[in-house]
Amino acid sequence: MLKIGVLVSGGGTNFQAIVDSIESGYIENAKIVTLVSSSPKAYALERAKNHNIEGVVIRKKDFENSELYEKALVEHFESREVDLVIMAGFMVVIGPYFINAFRNRIMNIHPSLIPSFCGNGYYGLKVHEAALEKGVKVTGATVHFVTEETDAGPIILQKAVYIDDDDTPESLQKKVMIEAEWKIFPEAIKLFAEGKIEIVGNKVRRK
Repeated sequence: MLKIGVLVSGGGTNFQAIVDSIESGYIENAKIVTLVSSSPKAYALERAKNHNIEGVVIRKKDFENSELYEKALVEHFESREVDLVIMAGFMVVIGPYFINAFRNRIMNIHPSLIPSFCGNGYYGLKVHEAALEKGVKVTGATVHFVTEETDAGPIILQKAVYIDDDDTPESLQKKVMIEAEWKIFPEAIKLFAEGKIEIVGNKVRRK
């Protein structure tokens, strides 16, 4: 049984998509054992409660420095015997201590086709604003493993989404979530749970 720990900061729509995929049987032999929020106001905590999943708040500002905060996160996940960490809209930068503890076992989803519109400063609506400003005709989402460099880890899955002339940052954000994020994030976890992912250098290959 793959034990999953989730990091969130907001509404938790990707978290919900993963929960639904597990409960429907699409993702087999996996269970979300804990959800950690960086904010007590995150609606994701309510979503966790609705599905009888442990939800806790661990705030960075309650610690003297980043490493102590990351140690607290590591200790929490290790106490739950977490095998895979999912970053589902987590707005706190994670550093080397946490990454080393779960090397090649931390997945994140980014709302663009990496390497476009990614890296430091590209998050939330800013990603979609940049895509519309550039005038690209196709955007999408990318699931990747987390490394020390922002949005630069091995890419697991990508899915394209076409942009319409009348799209706004808000409409594009919703479109990318529905057409891409909520589909490929569960699929990536399914592949991991089935042992079908292999990392070779900075690339992901399917076994």
